[in-house]
Amino acid sequence: MSQRVPITVAMGDGIGPEIMSATLEVLDAAGARIDIETIEIGEAVYKRGHRTGIEPSAWDSLRRTKVFLKAPITTPQGGGFASLNVTIRKSMGLYANVRPCLSYHPFVRTKHPKMDLVIVRENEEDLYAGIEHRQTDEVVQCLKLISRPGCEKISRYAFEYARRNNRKKVTCFTKDNIMKMTDGLFHKTFDRVGALYPDLEKEHWIVDIGAAKLADTPETFDVLVMPNLYGDILSDVAAQISGSVGLAGSSNIGEHGAMFEAIHGSAPRRAGQNVANPSGLLLGAVMMLVHIEQGDIAERVHNAWLVTLEDGLHTYDIFDEKTSKQKVGTAEFARAVVERLGRDPSHFKPVRYAKGGVSSEGAPILAPLPVSKKALVGVDVFFDWTGRSAGDLAARLKPADGNGLTLSMITNRGVRVWPDGLDETFCTDHWRARYRSPGPSLTHAQIAALLTRLAGTGLDFIKVENLCTFDGEPGFSTGQGE
Repeated sequence: MSQRVPITVAMGDGIGPEIMSATLEVLDAAGARIDIETIEIGEAVYKRGHRTGIEPSAWDSLRRTKVFLKAPITTPQGGGFASLNVTIRKSMGLYANVRPCLSYHPFVRTKHPKMDLVIVRENEEDLYAGIEHRQTDEVVQCLKLISRPGCEKISRYAFEYARRNNRKKVTCFTKDNIMKMTDGLFHKTFDRVGALYPDLEKEHWIVDIGAAKLADTPETFDVLVMPNLYGDILSDVAAQISGSVGLAGSSNIGEHGAMFEAIHGSAPRRAGQNVANPSGLLLGAVMMLVHIEQGDIAERVHNAWLVTLEDGLHTYDIFDEKTSKQKVGTAEFARAVVERLGRDPSHFKPVRYAKGGVSSEGAPILAPLPVSKKALVGVDVFFDWTGRSAGDLAARLKPADGNGLTLSMITNRGVRVWPDGLDETFCTDHWRARYRSPGPSLTHAQIAALLTRLAGTGLDFIKVENLCTFDGEPGFSTGQGE
């Protein structure tokens, strides 16, 4: 008998306390070897003045147990409140969000009876870095950050997950035909990591056509890996087309901890009515049991849950008179699962789990790339200017040329408007002026001097981005005609 494992539990908001109670009842009856520490998170904590929805003392439990079973929470409406999920994922380094999405046909209605896929979503980077700025009266920006180490970690996790779970193919979704540097880095790193797994099929899709294919014929896919935003959206789509978002569990895995949850929200309108489906959280708890190396208990719970579905005991969200036999509430559903512990399903293939969770230990590692030779070759200066004529702006900027820097281009929302712009191009009050040097490299002092000269024009510059080459290749997007 393995020793008991401490875990942290949060009851959550809305339907959270009901589905968590149901989940813990099943785990206890199945013999889960866990010791529970309870923390409070969510709406009440937000309202006590903690903008992240979690009190500092709760972190002590999370850092001690390193395993978090979390019910959904309610984030108050209005500004000033941070996403608790994003805070926990980034603070604890939970870089991999894993969401299995499969069909339970014919017991749960779906148009895709053969669907069985897993989405592995990068969990820390991309637009979810949350770095936003209002720069002008008309324009705000959000920075999309993609790192090579982040891409390597999530790609390796996806391939290790596929190998450990006897999956055959890993598919990458990006939009690197447009975002050639950020999504391009993700795609290139996926290819480099994939080369270390010759036993697995690998492929890449542009995310828009890939999403269409996912919605139409999801059985085409097996394991999918993608950046944060695409993974967030498409895992919800995949869960819904499999039959119900309410049946989907989720794990968030890092090197120093893990969080397990349902993918749905707190549904406050259904709170206290004993109608919510606890399945998503229960299947998240099954993933937790596998992670803490209690695969035997995970099998007992998962198979009993499948038997309950087969027996037609369904909560309101999946109840269908054609396939269901009895509509049950949250508590009754949990008791039905408990009564079926020890049984294997007859229609579905019984679940069997390998010992332990996915680990990077022993995984093949990419050889480090040599450090690139970096050279500063120019600068983009952004302006808040309410004029609408790019020619007029250029006339005000050109006198600042000098000391090795020359105005080469003006863009508005990424479209070149000077020189040779089109009168039809719509412009806002957010302008980018690109200064380039004819020489091989610049100094920071030259750029500082340029900014001093620009300050003398009376124009409001709001942001500066240095332009660098790496081993002679541009480390920046180039405009039309450059």
